[in-house]
Amino acid sequence: MELVVIRHAETQANAEGRYQGSLDIGLNDDGVRQISRLAEQVAATLPPFDRLLASPLLRAKECAAILSRQLGLPVELAPAFRERDVGLFEGLTQAEARARYPELWVRNITRRWMEAPPGGETLNEVIARVVQGLTELVSTMQGERVLLVAHGVVAKVIRAVLCRGHRQ
Repeated sequence: MELVVIRHAETQANAEGRYQGSLDIGLNDDGVRQISRLAEQVAATLPPFDRLLASPLLRAKECAAILSRQLGLPVELAPAFRERDVGLFEGLTQAEARARYPELWVRNITRRWMEAPPGGETLNEVIARVVQGLTELVSTMQGERVLLVAHGVVAKVIRAVLCRGHRQ
């Protein structure tokens, strides 16, 4: 299997520097333009893709729908590749999170392996979920060229696991 990962295009929360996590936010106008341009480029690549997967979050699904029209492939949802849930930080900017939750901010809570903001996922939980998703892809999509529309943290985890191996 060959896996190509694309991070979703811009949302208004991205433009404002907000934590999105599991919030179901759609693309803004710039994001639609970004993914439309990328879809044209992806459609011209060879060999063509066999499968198109997407996180179930709206911003990834909207990107995948635009890619689907260009590639002529149906979108398959892949829940294992949804973005990290950052709990009570979701929807906040870093400045807002620092001001509202200074005790969590000073502990650098989003960067700890075994801890997360209340209501969120730890990095270890995200890694385990993504690795399970990769294991399933490898076992079911052998010999296929797969395009995955996902998120920043997910892409970083995939790169770390596949390219460098994961160590805590």
